[in-house]
Amino acid sequence: MIVLSLVVLVLVVAGTTTAVLLTRSPSLKVGPEGVVVLNVPALAPSSTTLSGVSVDGITCRPLAKETVKYHVHVHVAVFVNGHQERLPAGIGITKPMVVQHYATGPFDDVGLYDCLYWLHTHVADGIVHVESPKKQSFTLGQFFDVWGQPLGPNQVGPAKGTVVVYENGKRLSGNPRSTPLIPHGDIQIDVGSPAVAFQPFTFKVSGSCGQGRLSCTTTTT
Repeated sequence: MIVLSLVVLVLVVAGTTTAVLLTRSPSLKVGPEGVVVLNVPALAPSSTTLSGVSVDGITCRPLAKETVKYHVHVHVAVFVNGHQERLPAGIGITKPMVVQHYATGPFDDVGLYDCLYWLHTHVADGIVHVESPKKQSFTLGQFFDVWGQPLGPNQVGPAKGTVVVYENGKRLSGNPRSTPLIPHGDIQIDVGSPAVAFQPFTFKVSGSCGQGRLSCTTTTT
């Protein structure tokens, strides 16, 4: 198992050297989507996902009625007061969901008696799946609405403080809710202090992604 080094900022004030810890040292493993899963706390539980009602024009469809003609992946990382937290698996999937157990870890999926929103997560690896009946634009705010968690200039889920958002290395201005979910986007959200400089994350989604169903046949985006 690989272990990340600590990220330390060394400050020299009046001849005194002070080390400030910016992030934890999370252990690494590769999950069932072929993406690293960090051993850090979840920002909030996935159980806050809405129970099948439409939200922001996004519907929740059962397996038999799921039609996907647009499927892309976006990575979302969150830092709270300098410490990394993660998106949980199962956002956008109502209960009782199906949990598939692979050698690389669990994979939350839609079953016969629940439904799947167009914006969702299968694994706690930060990968947001955008699976829509047609190609259209979606935002980070819509994803948080599906999750049932607040997002704004001063709050991310239960965490409060000044919010800074980066996408593909560029610091964005305006309301974090407006952040677009672009194909293969790499989004970083900082809330609170200290802020963390953008940490690029390289990913390539692979694996069966739900045993080959239309919604999960895209192995790379």
